[in-house]
Amino acid sequence: MRKPFIAGNWKMYKTVADAVSYVDQLTGLVADVTDVDVIAAPTFTALYAVAQAARGTRIQVSAQDLYWEREGAFTGEISGAMVREAGAAFVIIGHSERRTLFGETDVHVNRKAAAAFTAGLTPIVCIGETLAQREAGDTFEVLDGQIRTGLDGFTGDQVGQLVIAYEPVWAIGTGRNATPGQAAEAHGHIRTRVRQWFGGEPAERCRVIYGGSVKPDNARELITQPDVDGALVGGASLDPKAFAEIVARSRGRV
Repeated sequence: MRKPFIAGNWKMYKTVADAVSYVDQLTGLVADVTDVDVIAAPTFTALYAVAQAARGTRIQVSAQDLYWEREGAFTGEISGAMVREAGAAFVIIGHSERRTLFGETDVHVNRKAAAAFTAGLTPIVCIGETLAQREAGDTFEVLDGQIRTGLDGFTGDQVGQLVIAYEPVWAIGTGRNATPGQAAEAHGHIRTRVRQWFGGEPAERCRVIYGGSVKPDNARELITQPDVDGALVGGASLDPKAFAEIVARSRGRV
């Protein structure tokens, strides 16, 4: 059975001092957690400090983004090699805010995921539909396109290693979340497509997690749905106690 995966995306919050203090608090709260992968995704400025603070703990570290080139005249960008050197093991790619605010496309997602693998990082590839697309009945068509293009050229083994985060855009930072049934339906569809396009073994290994206004009071109901292997948590991850509670509610599945 797939190990639950709970990642906290801190977005543009927390100074270095705040981030280190958070890790110190979270460390004690998840000290006995061996049956869940617990991931913190700080800003780039805090990435190294968080990785150092998390050494020897149950907490793993993710970056929130990367650029697909290894080096060059790309002012403001961070390469996969730099992310890896800073101490991250994962990287979030294609988050809905990157798509909607910064114009990232599925092609960009594909290039960034490839760069992540090259750098020895595990991509957390985000996909999901807008409210207009869901209301038009286009959810599955949108997900299919994002999977086809975003994972184009990857081997079954690579797909089996990565994490896919289903995050309906209409549920990001809105306080709304998919119902457990909607989450189960979307996750089942994603795993079916991975099985069809990349093979049965990668489909069983690949973890598909839910993102979209996950909180302690709805986490258990969402995470225990078929094919939901965890959560990408936004606002609720900023409080170590709330985040630890979400981790606790995902336990007992291995």
